[in-house]
Amino acid sequence: MSAIRESIEVSRPPEEVFSYLTDLSHLTEWQESAVAVKPASGPLHVGERVEVRRRIGRREIQTVMEVTEVDPPRSWHLHGDEGPVRADFHGTVEPLGDGTRSRVTLDLDLRGHGTGRVLVPLVVRPHARKEVPRNERVMKGLLERGAA
Repeated sequence: MSAIRESIEVSRPPEEVFSYLTDLSHLTEWQESAVAVKPASGPLHVGERVEVRRRIGRREIQTVMEVTEVDPPRSWHLHGDEGPVRADFHGTVEPLGDGTRSRVTLDLDLRGHGTGRVLVPLVVRPHARKEVPRNERVMKGLLERGAA
């Protein structure tokens, strides 16, 4: 199945947008399914392992992802390698106009492992397709109100 790809324009400079999105202490503010994150603060760095607990319907799913790329203020990449649902996530921030605005693009692909083979196509992927655009709108609102 194809990856989920959504973009949105934000009226904030790329450096501020990137800083906010890659500081995991903010993840539960703008991603509706994110319940908890470890580690929960500080900028991402390559090789870091990140645990994210997500609520999908009535279930909570623990995922573990490794940071494979951080290129401030342009892009970051996390690759899931543990748990029943394994995500491959890539975010990019592009400057727009005179650099006071940004385009954020979030790419997400999901694979199931074990019980996740059933969960991903039937529950997780459809949920994510609806959630990602909502998450971007929440993130945009927070950033434009000065959350960064």
